[in-house]
Amino acid sequence: MVKRKIKRIAVNTGGGDAPGLNAVIQSVAIAAANRGWACFGIRDGFNGILFPERYADSGVMRLTRDRVRGIGHLGGTILGTTNKGNPLHFPVTLPDGTEKEIDRSNEILTYFATHEMDALVSIGGDGSLTIANALHKKGLIVVGVPKTIDNDLDKTFTTFGFDTAVGFATECVDRLHSTAQSHQRVMVVEVMGRYAGWIALHAGIAGNAHVILMPEIGFDLDVVAEKVRQRDEDGRQYSIVLVAEGALPKDGQREIIARAEIGHDERLGGIGDRVAQGIAERTGKETRVVVLGHLLRGGSPTSFDRLSALRFGAAAVRALDEGHTGVMVTLGLNGVEHVALEEVAGHMRGVPLNCDTLQTGRDLGICFGD
Repeated sequence: MVKRKIKRIAVNTGGGDAPGLNAVIQSVAIAAANRGWACFGIRDGFNGILFPERYADSGVMRLTRDRVRGIGHLGGTILGTTNKGNPLHFPVTLPDGTEKEIDRSNEILTYFATHEMDALVSIGGDGSLTIANALHKKGLIVVGVPKTIDNDLDKTFTTFGFDTAVGFATECVDRLHSTAQSHQRVMVVEVMGRYAGWIALHAGIAGNAHVILMPEIGFDLDVVAEKVRQRDEDGRQYSIVLVAEGALPKDGQREIIARAEIGHDERLGGIGDRVAQGIAERTGKETRVVVLGHLLRGGSPTSFDRLSALRFGAAAVRALDEGHTGVMVTLGLNGVEHVALEEVAGHMRGVPLNCDTLQTGRDLGICFGD
């Protein structure tokens, strides 16, 4: 670790939006200003650098104290974000109409050098931090900040945005109990989470769901239907089923809206409808589906997520000030720590099958489809 003289830094947000992004941006900008550094925000991931012509003023904005004042409680990100156009594998169309991927990361390095930008604070999930790690390996000073409502990043106790998403999902489940009970229906609630079941697990247990289906446990619809029938026999004529978008049936086939294309990830969705149809066919009960989708990403962050985001932002600037690079700030049991980006990039953290929260659900009699 070599302490370097820093005068100008940049910050960007990549991947899906999450409550708390603006709090990180605010914290980074103010902590930098308090050290006499200038802070700049790259718009829409790295698009502000790669496509400057798209912006009326500039693709990279100066983040003054006035610019970031009062944004910490706002959802979304004032910089914009994108989950397309990975600069390491950027899709381009050739003259013959075919597509290929090229590496445009050197354009980012050139911009930093030309504009005398000393370091980057990269806020994002697995994909964004993988890009950040690649830039670090090419010589850029980089500190990452973990961001995802899915809570699936490795080496951190939690990510900001997760608490807000779980809180909203729980409130929705609470509301569905009364209408499901009134009509003696089965309500299937589909939530985000990609290939990890953290949102479904936490919101399902907190919201007293009767069935929770998630990617880490292959589920059998016959088992789910039996749980519904048992509740009916016990005089409880309704059921709440919470299903993660990446939930895995025992046949191993996830529901996918769109297959992965060049430069894009596959889009998950539709498992709620599949589960609802299967339950209705097996039980004869009236079944409805509620897809919370992007509602989980929006809105103001909870106080926990705001504080986490502010802590992460300040810690990222401290890390740069102390000479760190190629690290992600992480929330551990003893506070904010550092972990090498190399240990994070490409590593997803699913729900451990022996975790206490999952065991709590089983002790409460919740069905996990197995």
